[in-house]
Amino acid sequence: MKTTHRVVSKAPDKAPTGIIGFDDITGGGLPRGRTTLLVGGPGSGKTVFALEFLVHGARSLEEPGIFVAFEESSQRILANAHSFDWNLPGLQGSKLSFVDAQPAADLMQSGEFDLGGLLAALQAMVTETGAQRIVFDALDVMLALLSDSAARRTEIYRLHDWLLKHELTAVITAKAGADERTFMQFMVDCAVILGHEVVKGVSQRNLRVQKYRGTRFDENQSPFLIGNHGLEVEVAVARPLERGSLKASSERVSSGVERLDTMLGGGGYYRGASVLITGFPGTAKTTLCGTFAEAACQRSERTLFVSFDSDANEVIRDLASVGIRLARHEKSGHLRMVSARTIAGSAELYLARIKALAKEHEARCVVIDPVSTWSKSGSDLSAYSIAERLINWSKAEGITLLCSSLLDEMALHTEGGSSLQISELADTWIHLNHMEQAGERNRSLSIIKSRGTAHSNQVRELILSDEGVTLADTYAAGGEVLMGTLRWQKERAEHAAAEVTEVAGRLKRVRLEAEEAELEVQLKSLGVELEAKKVEKSLLERTTATREGELARGRTRIGELRGADVDGYKDKESPT
Repeated sequence: MKTTHRVVSKAPDKAPTGIIGFDDITGGGLPRGRTTLLVGGPGSGKTVFALEFLVHGARSLEEPGIFVAFEESSQRILANAHSFDWNLPGLQGSKLSFVDAQPAADLMQSGEFDLGGLLAALQAMVTETGAQRIVFDALDVMLALLSDSAARRTEIYRLHDWLLKHELTAVITAKAGADERTFMQFMVDCAVILGHEVVKGVSQRNLRVQKYRGTRFDENQSPFLIGNHGLEVEVAVARPLERGSLKASSERVSSGVERLDTMLGGGGYYRGASVLITGFPGTAKTTLCGTFAEAACQRSERTLFVSFDSDANEVIRDLASVGIRLARHEKSGHLRMVSARTIAGSAELYLARIKALAKEHEARCVVIDPVSTWSKSGSDLSAYSIAERLINWSKAEGITLLCSSLLDEMALHTEGGSSLQISELADTWIHLNHMEQAGERNRSLSIIKSRGTAHSNQVRELILSDEGVTLADTYAAGGEVLMGTLRWQKERAEHAAAEVTEVAGRLKRVRLEAEEAELEVQLKSLGVELEAKKVEKSLLERTTATREGELARGRTRIGELRGADVDGYKDKESPT
């Protein structure tokens, strides 16, 4: 009986490249102990990619490497890489070795050429240095000197077997369109296509992992840029945040306008939230961006302010006219102003560059004014995907993101209707508008949405002055919100009417007080007269009583003088 053994495949171990974003796309890097093919046209970044792969291994992982150059000399390669912060001269020799393998021009005529001698020399170098990584740069240059396709394939097999035998993590670069490129793509375990093209006048670099045996990887095309640290790859698809991976903060941060904070439930924006300010030109979007940036710097929070409309110095000057002083915060280092005019490229490159700048500045707050410019920068990818990646990135980093978005002056019925569609993703959406009344335009502000906060539904007038930015109280008349001169006139008329009413009230009060005083005088006079009558009455009563008493005593005295008793006298006096 024949026994069959089940072969269990094992995912390849991965060698990190150190390239920002690329290791995320591949789930860890290139296949360790296997071969990767880099294919691209002139200027697509093949040599930079390969060098960075070696530098990261030598500097961060203690994995020595060898760079075999078939096209340019090692001196030129070192000179070209001087602008990167890799310190190649410091790595050269002990951790990084360069081999000049440029073939002589007459090798094609002789027909006597193979890789045997080179591989033997490299084997000795691998044994001596303990190299674990190796790069064959521009292998197609050497293959082109061979007489026919059969000879070229033979040498490719020879190289492939040698790499497998020594278990080296290898990178082979070749130009797009090379005759043997397709054959090598089938042979290698991983193939990466680098592209460099111009779309609508905008330079775009992108890469795509074409194949990666034994593991999952992102198959979408991803933009990248070449910065001071080498390649920076922007993941093309927004990765959904895993449940529990994001801590929702309850901390509130000020918008920089006290009354706007009150409209937002009394505390302002949530920490780590994404805020969108939309409006037509001249509605003070940049001003609100400035108030937020100033408030963040006053809290000693490092802030990145990216301006697409104006130069950074112009933004600082213009905002100073409304009491927003950003120059001092830029000088202290809390604020970094960046003019997007210095960032050339597509929307994806803008996003990648802004993320790199935020990381470099260690920013807790990022302002982009306006983000709607990205929709006009020649991107081939969905603008919605760009906005989604921007917001996912800011939330994952705990960065409070504030973006302004310029509306089309002609699209009056599409609030927030830019092609980025960032309004659907933002946590807080503030809309600015012009209101025309009494022959003038006034700025208005309303909060369309603010997730997780009880926010005002009122339309407020936004007032800019030398003293700063504020919001007026809502003033409605006849069912209409009044602003500017019309509001002032209405307030003055009401104030004048109130003054007339108050004066009339005062006059009436004085008249009533006079009448009251007159009545009190009359009442007092009558009281005196009454008292006099009472006294007179009392006096009369006393006089009468006295007279009667005196008469009685007189009669008694007369009687005594006549010798008669009083009673008899009385009888005589009485009528019969």
